[in-house]
Amino acid sequence: MSPRLVALVLAATLCAPLPAAARRHASESATGLPGIRLAQTPPDFTFAGDNGPERFHALFGRPIVLSFWATWCAPCQSEIGAFAEMEKVYGDDVPLVAVSEDTTPGAAEAYLRAHDVRAISIDDPDRKIFGLYTVVPIPTTLVLAPDGSVSHVSVGALDWPELHAAVDRVRPGSLTLPGSLSTMSGNAGTPDP
Repeated sequence: MSPRLVALVLAATLCAPLPAAARRHASESATGLPGIRLAQTPPDFTFAGDNGPERFHALFGRPIVLSFWATWCAPCQSEIGAFAEMEKVYGDDVPLVAVSEDTTPGAAEAYLRAHDVRAISIDDPDRKIFGLYTVVPIPTTLVLAPDGSVSHVSVGALDWPELHAAVDRVRPGSLTLPGSLSTMSGNAGTPDP
């Protein structure tokens, strides 16, 4: 190979976009959020539930998706379809906790409802929960295992394949296979849609 061709191949390799997993985790425990580590339980917080104050950690026992976002954020709007698909596939088995920095009370909840996304919607206009989790850019999404440990962090918009794979990695009884047969649970041999 000529030195010029080697240089071109090397330059193309170094400038190629990183796979999502590499962009998401620079090291084994890094998440892109200074206060959050993989395989560790994130901070607890209280939110207004249907029957009064509830603790986030009280939701543990099943996978949880925790999203930091706002209705005015274009990348946040682009990932709403992934959350709608999550609702269809997992229903109540995987709750979405959506923490919004919108300043208009109820705006986030109304936006989610209008897009057929059921979630525990939390208004955080003062960014107290954002600060607790050291979230700066939005959207930022965490997937927690049933024991409450952080399994996946996406800083930036995510799509359905990324969310689906991250949730299936922590779902009890789920089996993830490489290639075109992806995640299966009790229905072996079903190709990924």
